[in-house]
Amino acid sequence: MNTEGTPVWFITGCSTGLGRAVAEAVLGRGWRAVVTARDPGQVADLVGAHGDRALAVALDVIDAEQVRAAVKRAEDAYGRIDVLINNAGYGYLAAVEEGEDEEVRKLFDTNVFGLVDVTRAVLPGMRARRAGHIVNVSSLGGLAAFGATGYYHATKFAVEGLSESLAAEVAPLGIGVTIVEPAAFRTNWSGPSMRQSPVRIDDYAETAGARRTATTATYGHQPGDPARAAEAIVAAVGSDAPPLRLLLGKAAYDIASARLGALKTAFDAWRDVTLSADYPVEETK
Repeated sequence: MNTEGTPVWFITGCSTGLGRAVAEAVLGRGWRAVVTARDPGQVADLVGAHGDRALAVALDVIDAEQVRAAVKRAEDAYGRIDVLINNAGYGYLAAVEEGEDEEVRKLFDTNVFGLVDVTRAVLPGMRARRAGHIVNVSSLGGLAAFGATGYYHATKFAVEGLSESLAAEVAPLGIGVTIVEPAAFRTNWSGPSMRQSPVRIDDYAETAGARRTATTATYGHQPGDPARAAEAIVAAVGSDAPPLRLLLGKAAYDIASARLGALKTAFDAWRDVTLSADYPVEETK
């Protein structure tokens, strides 16, 4: 991270939840933050107490023109962007068969293509300075999948793969990448910001249907603290060796670790069949 002067953080999705908590953590340290939201009025209280160190900017990440304008405004105001936090996103509940085409495409537009557009808008400045850090907020759901959130998982698995490739491409240019993978945090994800398909197929009542109910019932009771998550992200970005992946919350650690073990068990069980798919060694010489 460029530490000349006070660092500049550009954060998407700051009206509530993790994005707002990161903005608070950054501004609380006396740093500068470009605090974005679809309605900048929702972050006026956040930036108002910090003078010219905070800039509220209207940004809907699915609007490519607005993305370019927001990044330009940030660079015009502060000269650079040191850290990009791609946080904007939301969830969608539906069995795969229950998914609505238009809603699924909107989900990908925000969670994947919006993240891509913001990243591509910020990268030229970071490349020119050979410095910067990009934090892509994925999810535990980018590593493990469950019923009723298949489309959401698909967006987060996409973020994971994209971020790994990006990290390999920009590391020689002095730019870091971190994928943040939270478990359930006390945000609006399972409440007001969650979207659901109105389609309900009885055959999925005990799988996707049951998990829909369980997911929305967690709202307001999630174990994760957004303020503590924000502190963890700031610490990771500022460390001497920022991680490619940062799990957040005990459930994230436990479930991701179990997922690793299950994958290894499955790979080993079918090892002989897997290896049999190659040409015989003598034919490859």
